Amino acid sequence: MTLAAVLWDMDGLMVDSEPLWTVAESELAVSLGGTWTDEVKALVVGTRLDVAVPAILAYFGVEPSAAQVAETSAWLLQRMVELFDSALPLLPGVARLLQEIEAEGVPMALVSSSYRVLVDAALATGLGPFAVTLAGDEVVHGKPHPEPYLTAALHLGVDPARCVVLEDSPSGIASGEAAGCAVVAVPDVAGVLVQEAARRLVTSSLLDVSTADLRGLVSGPVPHLGVPVAVGDHVQDGGR
Repeated sequence: MTLAAVLWDMDGLMVDSEPLWTVAESELAVSLGGTWTDEVKALVVGTRLDVAVPAILAYFGVEPSAAQVAETSAWLLQRMVELFDSALPLLPGVARLLQEIEAEGVPMALVSSSYRVLVDAALATGLGPFAVTLAGDEVVHGKPHPEPYLTAALHLGVDPARCVVLEDSPSGIASGEAAGCAVVAVPDVAGVLVQEAARRLVTSSLLDVSTADLRGLVSGPVPHLGVPVAVGDHVQDGGR
């Protein structure tokens, strides 16, 4: 098989936004009477607000009612827009790999769990180029469900099995693999461990990844869907 498309996650993979999320989440934790920890970070990283916010509220002993979830989500989104406006640096290797993929004529999509308001804030900084962008509030089922990456492949008109997903979170890795894509995993959150597997390359930085690596990932046999992703002492397979 040949490489048909490259599907990029955004937060923590392309842009160094996880520290900004941690700022907002730490402020939220204080308002809820607690302290933000690596444990709760690992619990919610890579998920949409409709999944992350109820989990955060429950973690800090607050009833995740619909009203409380809506109020907390709105606050987090507004705080993140403010933080995005102040600083949103690209992570090492991103600019070079974007240029190499573009030069080879391989289409790319941005597939984020962040809502459209944050995706647009990042795109406004010149992030890309992308033929398709998909935000977390534009799909019914967010990561780790396969819908985000299946939808992006559909919009690009390509076979998911010929796509490579670039991800940093267990939920994103599970989403990409459940969609039938090959995956480059760049875990960057404390407590998150990702194992090597068929059609899954694990690396500490995109500085170590080339277009030849991406092509190599789709040259082998197509794996079974839902390859387990190791997270600390637990295993995720399409869910938490």
